[in-house]
Amino acid sequence: MSKRGKWLRPNSRRGKYNARKTTVMGKRFDSKAESNRYLVLLEREQQREIYDLTCQPKFLLQEAFRYNDKAERAIYYVADFEYYTPDGDHVVEDVKGAKTKVYGIKRKLFLYRYPHITFREVKA
Repeated sequence: MSKRGKWLRPNSRRGKYNARKTTVMGKRFDSKAESNRYLVLLEREQQREIYDLTCQPKFLLQEAFRYNDKAERAIYYVADFEYYTPDGDHVVEDVKGAKTKVYGIKRKLFLYRYPHITFREVKA
C-alpha cells in the first residue's frame, strides 16, 4: 500500500463534508446530490419548463476596494444552478448538505443585493 493509504485513492476522493465528486455528461459536480439535481433540471429544460440552465453562475456580492493602500479582493457567491421560468422568473438554486457560516453570510448578502432573483435551497 502507498504512503497515501487506502482512504485517499484518486477515484474515491471526498470533500471535507464527505461529499463525493461526480462527473455527469462531461460536467464535474462537487456532490452526487448536485449531479442528480442537474439531471432533474436538464429534463425540465428539455420539457421547456425552464430555460437557459447554467451551472456555477457567479454573482458579485462586494466590489474590490483599497483600505490603507492595501487591495481587498471582491467577494463572490457561486451558486450551483441558475435558470429562468417561462413566466420570466429568474431562479438561482443551491444544493445544500452542510450549511457553513460562510454560506450563511454569503446567502444573506446575495438576498440583499439581488432581491429580484428567486433563491432556492434544495436539500441534498
